[in-house]
Amino acid sequence: MAIVCAFLTVYFVVMIARILLSWFPMQPGSPLSSIHRLLYDLTEPVLAPVRGLIPPVGGGGVAFDLSPIVVFVGIQILRAALCG
Repeated sequence: MAIVCAFLTVYFVVMIARILLSWFPMQPGSPLSSIHRLLYDLTEPVLAPVRGLIPPVGGGGVAFDLSPIVVFVGIQILRAALCG
C-alpha cells in the first residue's frame, strides 16, 4: 500500500508541475519544452477523460479547464481512503 500512496503523492506533484509550466510559453527544442512534454504525456491520459466529462467553462474567449481540480480532489480522496 505504501507504493500506491507514494505514487499518488508523486502524481500530485507532477500535476502541479504541469499546471505551472503551462502558464509559460515554450520554445520548441528547449530543455523546458522537453520537460513540459514529459509532464503532458504523464498527465494527459488522466486529464483527457475528465475533460470529456467536464468541459472547460467560461466565455468571451477565456475558458478555464476544471479537469486538474477534479483530478486533485480524486487523488486526495484516494489518499485519504488508502493511506490514512
